[in-house]
Amino acid sequence: MNTKEYNNAVNQYADNIYRFVVKHTRNKMLADDIVQETFAKVWEKHDTIQADKAKSYLFTTAYHCLVDVMKKENRSATLDGYESASSEVDSHLFDVQKVLHEALNTLPEIQKTVVLLRDYEGYHYDEIAEITKLSESQVKVYIFRARQALKSYLKEIELVA
Repeated sequence: MNTKEYNNAVNQYADNIYRFVVKHTRNKMLADDIVQETFAKVWEKHDTIQADKAKSYLFTTAYHCLVDVMKKENRSATLDGYESASSEVDSHLFDVQKVLHEALNTLPEIQKTVVLLRDYEGYHYDEIAEITKLSESQVKVYIFRARQALKSYLKEIELVA
């Protein structure tokens, strides 16, 4: 991939990668850092990357950076996590987006990742498999289980409300 193709990839995929990372971290500053680290790592290897594989390579790199950061930091101890929890207690309005975020956060990390890639970013099963280094059948199973868990969570919320 040459410099022009790299710049095109940055312009084309930066927002998608940012949204993907922010959905996981719920911390905009941390997401900025991860996205920046992703593009830096891709730039270091831009000579070896095929331009038509840039999207997959970028998301794979972002995913691995995200996993590394999540291992280093305790997810539940982030400042944003505390702020959102306190605002949820104070707010009595039913907010669908907030409920969906809560439901997503109940999922195991791998299920959350594959659902976000499939349902939020629109990736195909084979692309998700390549990004997460899973088999295509594993991806399908994780997505199925995640959707079942989300459905169950939303039914519980409906019964309480």
